Amino acid sequence: MERLTFTTHIHAKPHIVWDVLWDEDSYPLWTAAFGEDARMETDWKKGSQVRFLNKNDDGMLSEIADIIPEKFLSFRHLGVIAGGSEESLGKDAKQWAGAMENYTLTDEDGDTRLEVSMDIVPEYLDFFQKLWPQALEKVKALAEE
Repeated sequence: MERLTFTTHIHAKPHIVWDVLWDEDSYPLWTAAFGEDARMETDWKKGSQVRFLNKNDDGMLSEIADIIPEKFLSFRHLGVIAGGSEESLGKDAKQWAGAMENYTLTDEDGDTRLEVSMDIVPEYLDFFQKLWPQALEKVKALAEE
């Protein structure tokens, strides 16, 4: 696995950027870069399960490894979800197991530096290298509205 890191500077306070990232209404807007109709299901507690899903109920099964509201959120990927069913034993699930995805928001005089780092399975490297910058541009646009 390779770790990719993406950073953007946003002219908005960290709490606004946090809300854009994780609000159920804005989350599908910036994640549309990766696929339409994305949603996330969780109770937002450390150690809790997270289901990242698309309109077909396919996606990723993860857990919240750490959370410091408005500053840091870390997901540990556990497996995949296919048609709504959790899968942790198949090839796809095993290759993602243990991968981390981290969001760090740093206050810079009222603006925010958003850094996203993600462990990537080699076959998805080009996909995420191309699409993360687009997703972060959308986060920036939404937060600066």
